Amino acid sequence: MKKNSPKNLKINQEVVRELSRIIRELKDPRVNMMTSVMDAYVAPDLKTCRVYVSVMGNEKEQKETMEGLASAKGFIRHELAERLNLRNTPDLDFRLDHSIERGVEMSKLIDEVRSKDEKAHEEN
Repeated sequence: MKKNSPKNLKINQEVVRELSRIIRELKDPRVNMMTSVMDAYVAPDLKTCRVYVSVMGNEKEQKETMEGLASAKGFIRHELAERLNLRNTPDLDFRLDHSIERGVEMSKLIDEVRSKDEKAHEEN
């Protein structure tokens, strides 16, 4: 199976969907309730999966969430195997994704520039 084949893309989507559900069901208090699975890249041989998660919160909450996910990796992988019918269940590699934070920061900057432009336009 090729890396960007339709089959691989569909597997990636299914893995994201199921991991999102599994993480929401975790009872580990370290895992923040505002944890989102942003993307997953399953290798064509189905041996590994890189999972990008976003955690809304401060740096300490993000670190604790990543530790909680790392300690629950075996359970999460087992649940994934039960929910998805794959030849191999990939080994999960969780990585923190800061894209939502960057998006919020960019949105704030855009709002600041707009308000400055409106003030400058009103003065003229």
